[in-house]
Amino acid sequence: MKKQAPAAARNRQPILDVLQPRLPEKGLVLEIASGTGEHVVHYAAARPELTFQPSDPDEGARASIDDWVRTLGLDNVRPALEIDVTRAAWPVERADAVLCCNMIHIAPWEAAVGLISGAGRLVPPGGLFFLYGPYRQGGRHTAPSNEAFDADLKRRNPAWGVRDLEAVIELAGAQGFSAPDIVEMPANNLSLLFNRL
Repeated sequence: MKKQAPAAARNRQPILDVLQPRLPEKGLVLEIASGTGEHVVHYAAARPELTFQPSDPDEGARASIDDWVRTLGLDNVRPALEIDVTRAAWPVERADAVLCCNMIHIAPWEAAVGLISGAGRLVPPGGLFFLYGPYRQGGRHTAPSNEAFDADLKRRNPAWGVRDLEAVIELAGAQGFSAPDIVEMPANNLSLLFNRL
């Protein structure tokens, strides 16, 4: 059954606007933590020449993704896969781009490490690794709303929380990614666009 997330409906077009000039002209785009599926179907409808591979560790999310794809009749989106980013082996061997929105703050830090390591294994030189979400910069929150959100996340699970931008960039650099292009987004979020060196 299709699920809907109000935030996805609000942010999918601003994210696509940032991605459009940076997505590959052809090939496979892997989305990690696709959630309801509203992002991936929006991107796939806009870029029919690309093949999109959604994924999520949650069975209900995968069902929602596949239902969205069926409802919209998209033939360039593969069935959703189960991917646990903390495992070394993923069921995808190569991707021309890896996208991940709003995951690393709602997961333990090990998930961010696993995600970035996995992207480093899959993305070829010149390929894109894209992250979207809230970040701390210089050890500080960028807005009071992000500080409140961080406190709420940590109340729900002490291993969660808004991540330090510099730590994420350092991890990505260790996996062979460039310093990111950083784009400020609505609601005090950032888009980080890394190229594989």
